[in-house]
Amino acid sequence: MIDCTSYIELLRQMVGIPSLSKDEGAVTALLSSALDRMGISHKVYKNNIIALNRNYSADKKTLVLDAHIDTVPAAESYTRDPFDAGNDAEIIYGLGSNDDGGCVVAMIAAFEHYYDKELPFNLMLSLSSEEECSGPDGASWLYAADGVLRSEGIYPDWAIIGEPTGMKAATSERGLLVIDAQAQGVSGHAARNEGVNAIYIALKDIETLREYKFEKLSEQMGEVKLNITQIEAGKAHNIIPDSCKFVVDIRPTDAYTNQEILDALQAVCKSELKARKLTNKSSASRKGSPLVKTAASLGIETFSSPTTSNWIRMDIDAIKMGPGESSRSHKSDEYILTSEIASGIETYIRFIDNFYGNTLE
Repeated sequence: MIDCTSYIELLRQMVGIPSLSKDEGAVTALLSSALDRMGISHKVYKNNIIALNRNYSADKKTLVLDAHIDTVPAAESYTRDPFDAGNDAEIIYGLGSNDDGGCVVAMIAAFEHYYDKELPFNLMLSLSSEEECSGPDGASWLYAADGVLRSEGIYPDWAIIGEPTGMKAATSERGLLVIDAQAQGVSGHAARNEGVNAIYIALKDIETLREYKFEKLSEQMGEVKLNITQIEAGKAHNIIPDSCKFVVDIRPTDAYTNQEILDALQAVCKSELKARKLTNKSSASRKGSPLVKTAASLGIETFSSPTTSNWIRMDIDAIKMGPGESSRSHKSDEYILTSEIASGIETYIRFIDNFYGNTLE
């Protein structure tokens, strides 16, 4: 059994440092100092940290443990100080404790455990920034075709993405397609019933989208999910609005590309639809994945995740697995149990112990 005390303390320190997306410098410095104390050689790229096991060899394939160090803003409904982890021996409170601090420290612990050991494969630790905002300087840059990992010749072959999953293994996850829609009308005086009301155009399109059914189903993820999440129109009570904007949140599957979804919806809508980004694709473990085989051999439950992660930035075989619960993420009074972190560390170590045999089949 690994002594988790130092890792729990590291997480408490992380919680005390604001680390919003694109402003992670202080927490990056904290983690870099912690790795120095552990004797773990690493490099800092922008606000990202990459470490390789001491016996790294270019002749071996590489498994990366990836977790993100940034957080979303604190919800206004917090009843506690979001940057106070508290003193409870069993619970760590605070912003980022569950998403994704628990995974960060558990992966550091597992990486440290193997750092000096000779393995039949390489082990990499990736502590990345800007995950919550899909920013350009986090995993999008690290894992890009022209990113730093490829340029330095250390691009990994497999990944465990650290996200709070209750240590179940997600073998697929939905993508994210956010569409900004705009219905265009003609302004006029409400008293004279003039103009063309953009709200009514938008409402017809919203109803069309609400009822829309995508024909193809994903074997792992089922149907594409679509919801209208925001709407905005009107400047005054007596002016017929000539514009109505609304936002569509779509969670794609591997049955469609994001472009195909956008094109299909534009064909049935009068409003103009514009995607904020088309690159947040759905992801799934590769056929015959040794990661999935290892999870099965250890009795780890698998599932399909509704949320995105750094997986969408990687063109490699992966699973998503980490301590904590996704249901606590992005909510007020976030927390993680110290027992969950301890269990996560032990599970990561057991997984790595059993991984190589499944790469040979």
